[in-house]
Amino acid sequence: MKTWQQAIKRLFDFVVSIVSLLIVSPLFLFIALLIKLDSKGPVFYVQERIGKDGKPFDLVKFRTMVVGAEETGLGLEVARDDERITRVGRFLRQWTLDELPQLINVLRGEMGLVGPRPGMASQVARYTPRQRRRLEVKPGMAGWAWINGRNIIPWRERIELDIWYIDHWSLRLDLLILLKALGLALRREGVYGPDGIVRDLE
Repeated sequence: MKTWQQAIKRLFDFVVSIVSLLIVSPLFLFIALLIKLDSKGPVFYVQERIGKDGKPFDLVKFRTMVVGAEETGLGLEVARDDERITRVGRFLRQWTLDELPQLINVLRGEMGLVGPRPGMASQVARYTPRQRRRLEVKPGMAGWAWINGRNIIPWRERIELDIWYIDHWSLRLDLLILLKALGLALRREGVYGPDGIVRDLE
């Protein structure tokens, strides 16, 4: 992606993230209240992810699981019927509302509205040289792989779709992805894998 294209994409992300945060701020407060009433622990779940050019950043989500969930059960993998998911968390996951705080990451310039989903350091360490092309752009809240199967398709296929996106980027493509991502979230499709589990990099 050329420098002027990156500038256009950043301006678009900045404006849309500010407007979106203003619009959904009442929803943010309502969700935060529900999380606090439902279970002990913080409202937000913060996890280190790897961004553009391999730079780490703190990804922000609404907390959907009990505190310390990573040290129990399936660890970093999550099942549809996972006992570690809270009651409110189950609803947030089904409707992809737990991802809304990533608008903060977009505003801070760590993510874009559209791009490859950000991987964890343990996943990025296993990338092949070709798969590391995924790090050529900022990660996104939604992406080409996200709207073409999300967690249903294997990691290897997701990464290839992300590379295709990098090679064919346009503002029009970003708008198309955002519209399709909204529809996907409303239909609650692809939240978990075909076996009902969100798996680590395979």
